[in-house]
Amino acid sequence: MVALLLPMFVASHAFADDTPAALKFKMKNIDGKEVDLSKYKGRVLLVVNLASKWGLTPQYLQLQALHDKYNKKGLSVMGFPCNQFGKQEPGTNLEIKAFCTQRYDVTFDMFAKIDVNGETACGLYKHLTALDTPPKGAGKVSWNFEKFVIGKDGKVVARFEPRTKPDAPEVLKAIEAALAK
Repeated sequence: MVALLLPMFVASHAFADDTPAALKFKMKNIDGKEVDLSKYKGRVLLVVNLASKWGLTPQYLQLQALHDKYNKKGLSVMGFPCNQFGKQEPGTNLEIKAFCTQRYDVTFDMFAKIDVNGETACGLYKHLTALDTPPKGAGKVSWNFEKFVIGKDGKVVARFEPRTKPDAPEVLKAIEAALAK
Protein backbone atom coordinates (compact mmCIF):
# COMPACT_ATOMS: atom_id res chain seq x y z
CA MET A 1 0.00 0.00 0.00
CA VAL A 2 2.83 2.43 0.86
CA ALA A 3 4.41 1.73 -2.52
CA LEU A 4 1.15 2.79 -4.19
CA LEU A 5 0.74 5.98 -2.17
CA LEU A 6 4.36 7.16 -2.36
CA PRO A 7 4.20 8.27 -6.04
CA MET A 8 1.01 10.25 -5.34
CA PHE A 9 2.62 11.90 -2.30
CA VAL A 10 5.74 12.85 -4.29
CA ALA A 11 3.64 14.11 -7.21
CA SER A 12 1.45 16.26 -4.98
CA HIS A 13 4.47 17.84 -3.33
CA ALA A 14 6.18 18.46 -6.67
CA PHE A 15 2.98 20.14 -7.90
CA ALA A 16 2.84 22.35 -4.83
CA ASP A 17 6.35 23.66 -5.58
CA ASP A 18 5.84 24.48 -9.26
CA THR A 19 4.74 28.07 -8.63
CA PRO A 20 7.19 30.40 -10.42
CA ALA A 21 9.33 32.59 -8.16
CA ALA A 22 7.64 35.81 -9.31
CA LEU A 23 4.26 34.45 -8.24
CA LYS A 24 5.20 33.17 -4.78
CA PHE A 25 4.18 36.40 -3.09
CA LYS A 26 1.06 37.57 -1.33
CA MET A 27 0.16 41.22 -1.76
CA LYS A 28 -2.71 43.37 -0.56
CA ASN A 29 -4.99 44.76 -3.23
CA ILE A 30 -6.10 48.39 -3.22
CA ASP A 31 -9.04 47.42 -0.98
CA GLY A 32 -6.73 45.78 1.60
CA LYS A 33 -7.57 42.16 0.77
CA GLU A 34 -4.70 39.69 0.52
CA VAL A 35 -4.08 38.35 -2.97
CA ASP A 36 -1.97 35.26 -3.60
CA LEU A 37 -0.11 36.09 -6.81
CA SER A 38 -0.12 32.41 -7.76
CA LYS A 39 -3.67 33.09 -8.98
CA TYR A 40 -2.04 34.72 -12.01
CA LYS A 41 -0.25 31.54 -13.01
CA GLY A 42 -0.62 30.93 -16.75
CA ARG A 43 -1.26 34.61 -17.51
CA VAL A 44 1.06 37.25 -18.94
CA LEU A 45 1.59 40.07 -16.45
CA LEU A 46 2.47 43.72 -16.91
CA VAL A 47 3.66 44.91 -13.49
CA VAL A 48 3.96 48.69 -13.08
CA ASN A 49 4.72 50.95 -10.10
CA LEU A 50 2.42 53.96 -10.32
CA ALA A 51 1.95 57.52 -9.11
CA SER A 52 -0.90 59.97 -9.48
CA LYS A 53 1.07 63.23 -9.28
CA TRP A 54 3.63 63.05 -12.07
CA GLY A 55 3.94 63.93 -15.73
CA LEU A 56 3.74 60.26 -16.69
CA THR A 57 0.45 59.73 -14.85
CA PRO A 58 -1.46 59.78 -18.19
CA GLN A 59 0.13 56.36 -18.81
CA TYR A 60 -2.86 55.10 -16.81
CA LEU A 61 -4.84 55.57 -20.05
CA GLN A 62 -2.46 53.36 -22.02
CA LEU A 63 -2.35 50.74 -19.26
CA GLN A 64 -6.15 50.63 -19.25
CA ALA A 65 -6.20 50.37 -23.05
CA LEU A 66 -3.81 47.38 -22.85
CA HIS A 67 -6.07 45.81 -20.24
CA ASP A 68 -9.12 46.36 -22.46
CA LYS A 69 -7.40 44.94 -25.55
CA TYR A 70 -5.51 41.97 -24.10
CA ASN A 71 -7.17 40.89 -20.84
CA LYS A 72 -9.39 38.27 -22.48
CA LYS A 73 -6.32 37.03 -24.39
CA GLY A 74 -4.46 36.37 -21.12
CA LEU A 75 -2.85 39.66 -19.99
CA SER A 76 -3.22 41.01 -16.47
CA VAL A 77 -2.11 44.58 -15.85
CA MET A 78 -1.06 45.00 -12.21
CA GLY A 79 -0.65 48.48 -10.75
CA PHE A 80 1.40 49.10 -7.59
CA PRO A 81 1.23 52.68 -6.28
CA CYS A 82 4.53 53.90 -4.85
CA ASN A 83 5.48 57.09 -3.00
CA GLN A 84 9.27 56.62 -3.05
CA PHE A 85 9.92 58.94 -5.98
CA GLY A 86 9.43 62.64 -5.29
CA LYS A 87 6.48 61.85 -3.00
CA GLN A 88 4.31 61.63 -6.12
CA GLU A 89 1.83 59.17 -4.57
CA PRO A 90 1.00 60.72 -1.18
CA GLY A 91 -2.63 59.58 -0.93
CA THR A 92 -4.19 56.71 0.96
CA ASN A 93 -5.19 53.56 -0.89
CA LEU A 94 -8.79 54.79 -0.87
CA GLU A 95 -7.77 58.14 -2.37
CA ILE A 96 -5.59 56.43 -4.98
CA LYS A 97 -8.45 54.11 -5.97
CA ALA A 98 -10.87 57.04 -6.28
CA PHE A 99 -8.38 59.00 -8.40
CA CYS A 100 -7.69 56.07 -10.74
CA THR A 101 -11.31 55.10 -11.25
CA GLN A 102 -12.74 58.63 -11.51
CA ARG A 103 -10.00 60.20 -13.60
CA TYR A 104 -8.84 57.25 -15.75
CA ASP A 105 -11.64 54.65 -15.50
CA VAL A 106 -9.12 52.07 -14.28
CA THR A 107 -10.46 48.53 -14.10
CA PHE A 108 -7.15 46.64 -14.16
CA ASP A 109 -5.87 45.11 -10.91
CA MET A 110 -4.67 47.71 -8.43
CA PHE A 111 -2.73 46.90 -5.30
CA ALA A 112 -2.00 48.70 -2.04
CA LYS A 113 0.77 51.28 -1.96
CA ILE A 114 4.21 49.68 -1.60
CA ASP A 115 7.92 50.43 -1.64
CA VAL A 116 9.84 49.13 -4.64
CA ASN A 117 13.42 49.96 -3.59
CA GLY A 118 15.58 49.59 -0.50
CA GLU A 119 15.16 47.57 2.66
CA THR A 120 11.43 48.28 2.82
CA ALA A 121 10.80 47.08 -0.75
CA CYS A 122 8.19 44.37 -1.00
CA GLY A 123 9.35 40.85 -1.84
CA LEU A 124 7.93 40.95 -5.36
CA TYR A 125 9.98 43.99 -6.29
CA LYS A 126 13.10 42.67 -4.57
CA HIS A 127 12.74 39.63 -6.84
CA LEU A 128 12.00 41.63 -10.01
CA THR A 129 14.87 44.09 -9.57
CA ALA A 130 17.42 41.35 -8.83
CA LEU A 131 16.97 39.84 -12.29
CA ASP A 132 19.08 40.88 -15.28
CA THR A 133 16.09 41.47 -17.55
CA PRO A 134 16.43 43.08 -20.98
CA PRO A 135 16.41 45.74 -22.07
CA LYS A 136 17.06 47.55 -18.77
CA GLY A 137 18.84 44.89 -16.73
CA ALA A 138 19.01 44.41 -12.96
CA GLY A 139 18.99 47.13 -10.36
CA LYS A 140 16.80 49.59 -8.56
CA VAL A 141 13.58 50.92 -10.03
CA SER A 142 14.53 54.32 -11.41
CA TRP A 143 11.16 56.10 -11.01
CA ASN A 144 7.41 55.57 -11.20
CA PHE A 145 5.92 53.78 -14.22
CA GLU A 146 8.77 51.29 -14.68
CA LYS A 147 7.33 48.19 -16.35
CA PHE A 148 8.02 44.45 -16.04
CA VAL A 149 6.55 41.85 -18.39
CA ILE A 150 6.19 38.37 -16.91
CA GLY A 151 5.43 35.43 -19.21
CA LYS A 152 2.81 32.72 -18.69
CA ASP A 153 5.55 30.52 -17.21
CA GLY A 154 6.24 33.14 -14.52
CA LYS A 155 9.60 34.20 -15.94
CA VAL A 156 10.34 37.90 -16.23
CA VAL A 157 10.90 38.51 -19.94
CA ALA A 158 11.23 42.30 -20.24
CA ARG A 159 11.81 45.44 -18.19
CA PHE A 160 11.20 48.94 -19.48
CA GLU A 161 12.12 52.43 -18.28
CA PRO A 162 9.38 54.74 -16.97
CA ARG A 163 9.35 56.95 -20.06
CA THR A 164 8.76 53.94 -22.32
CA LYS A 165 5.03 54.14 -22.85
CA PRO A 166 2.91 51.06 -22.16
CA ASP A 167 1.83 51.00 -25.81
CA ALA A 168 5.34 51.52 -27.23
CA PRO A 169 6.20 49.02 -29.99
CA GLU A 170 8.83 47.25 -27.87
CA VAL A 171 6.40 46.77 -24.97
CA LEU A 172 3.64 45.52 -27.28
CA LYS A 173 6.12 43.14 -28.92
CA ALA A 174 7.12 41.69 -25.52
CA ILE A 175 3.48 41.31 -24.43
CA GLU A 176 2.33 39.76 -27.72
CA ALA A 177 5.29 37.35 -27.82
CA ALA A 178 4.54 36.24 -24.25
CA LEU A 179 0.85 35.79 -25.06
CA ALA A 180 1.73 33.71 -28.14
CA LYS A 181 3.72 31.15 -26.11
